[in-house]
Amino acid sequence: MPIHKTEALILNRRDFRETSLIVDFYSRDFGRISGILKGIRADLKKFASPIEPFSLNEIVFYRSKSSGLHLVSQCDLKDNFTPLRSNISRFVMASVITEMVSALMQPEDKNEEIFNLLISVLSGMGTNINPEKILSIFKIKMLSLSGFKPHLDSCVCCQDKIAGNSKFSLSLGGLICQKCCHKDLSARAIFRGTIASILYIEKNDFKSTLNLGLNPQIKRELDLILNAFIKFHLEKDLKSERVAERLVGV
Repeated sequence: MPIHKTEALILNRRDFRETSLIVDFYSRDFGRISGILKGIRADLKKFASPIEPFSLNEIVFYRSKSSGLHLVSQCDLKDNFTPLRSNISRFVMASVITEMVSALMQPEDKNEEIFNLLISVLSGMGTNINPEKILSIFKIKMLSLSGFKPHLDSCVCCQDKIAGNSKFSLSLGGLICQKCCHKDLSARAIFRGTIASILYIEKNDFKSTLNLGLNPQIKRELDLILNAFIKFHLEKDLKSERVAERLVGV
């Protein structure tokens, strides 16, 4: 089996048999991969990492040719993002991030931009006074980078530029103009400021988007649209999202 080394964030973990763990990682060089860490539950010092969710590690693994489960021989902690673990709200929001990556990304679909975004967002969320805003920024950029972004540049039906009022269609995946509104009677009105905010976040780097002002009305609509869009296209709720909504209303 070929051997590889890469940086990887832990998305989730689960027990396997009596002594081992199966861990899902999002790696810099291989995208989302799954690995088995044999014997770790019997010997916690076998790996130089606590194997905690959304921790950054350097892993060495033997790549299986016959399955998607690889053998991890080394896992060394690089960053545990400790500030996120001392606050329940921030911890849950970080869990939304890792669950969203798990749901959207196909196995071994490398995307280094998404990996770098994850590092920036988890670092910023632990220190920024407005982690809820960072979570919203992450959702927009994650949808864009993974190819799931809503169509907002023109009418998703006729492709005409939208000059006046428009509505947002979950089923069609974007804005519809007034003459196309009959194609989705459940489409909802959306503020121009919400559209402008999404487009700005899509087109600018993470650091620049932190300076974007979001008034409470725009922020509420932004979260409503994003959460409904994600749920519609995944065809399921994110479990951690429901917990976050109860805790911090995101």
